[in-house]
Amino acid sequence: GCRVTVLPADATPEQVFQHRPDGLFLSNGPGDPAATGRYAVPTIRAALDAGVPVFGICLGHQILGLALGGTTTKLKFGHHGGNQPGKDLATGKVAICAENHGYAVDAESLRAAGEAVEVTHVNLNDGTVEGLAHAERPIFSVQYHPEASPGPHDAGYFFGRFRDLVQRKKRGE
Repeated sequence: GCRVTVLPADATPEQVFQHRPDGLFLSNGPGDPAATGRYAVPTIRAALDAGVPVFGICLGHQILGLALGGTTTKLKFGHHGGNQPGKDLATGKVAICAENHGYAVDAESLRAAGEAVEVTHVNLNDGTVEGLAHAERPIFSVQYHPEASPGPHDAGYFFGRFRDLVQRKKRGE
């Protein structure tokens, strides 16, 4: 039930806002998230400041962490494959996650940034940040891939959560 407009990674805030987005979905992608600092991070920061609901996965999660003032670190081996255990800290549930990345958002840097960001999910293999949310804004992300297929279906509810945030924002809640 959503209309999706795909924009390039280097879209400027002006290019994003000309579409009057109800929400912003940050997808996965390859590479070092710090390399997006000149183009994607300022655009995401503008969306955050405008109160646009944001949901990020994988590289989108890392870019969101950077836009919130955090840093990323290169993992020694990375997370690759369809059997990564991601624990939801609120519920205690563990999802079997599909992942393919070599970087992680640093939890301490998020705390030091002064934003009201909380770590929501951790990787049980190494304790890295698997998810984050802003306590006061409609913003959240996960490091792994909650796509419908192929692979695990444990995390499809994130898309419904994002749709609900967008609808609440549109109603002025």
